[in-house]
Amino acid sequence: MNTTHTSGTLLRVGVTAEVGAAAPDVYRMIADYHDGHTRIIPPRYFRNLQVEQGGYGDGTVIRYDVLAFGTIYHARARVTEPEPGRVLVETDLEKGAVTSFIVEPLGGSRSRVTITTSLSTRAGILGRIERAVMRSFLNRVYVAELAQLDAQMTAAASKNAA
Repeated sequence: MNTTHTSGTLLRVGVTAEVGAAAPDVYRMIADYHDGHTRIIPPRYFRNLQVEQGGYGDGTVIRYDVLAFGTIYHARARVTEPEPGRVLVETDLEKGAVTSFIVEPLGGSRSRVTITTSLSTRAGILGRIERAVMRSFLNRVYVAELAQLDAQMTAAASKNAA
């Protein structure tokens, strides 16, 4: 499910998907910035993820490159866990964009994961164009990231079962 809300100059884009693994395992993969998170971010959009501080969940500081619109953007973010084991949040230290990862158990080896970003955009016609472009871009990124997360969790489950 994709959701997009615009209010003034705030853009909020979210994508939800089911993942074939138990919620605690999925959350651990997302929160582990040394190994897990690097395996779920699509290289078409993200590169050079490096941990500056911490490495697991709350207090982690990361830097990475985003490939968008033919340009590489450098970013730094701080990770918090408003609800450890369920909600992890990355806050861009320069632009203030907030990306949340919400993991909900569906029972057994299934979970629902939602990735949502809220960011400020310009007002007026340029803002409308910016929101349309960013909405489309973030939807593509999060669909790819959730598919990669599901593939990684499925591969890990197969490996553990063998």
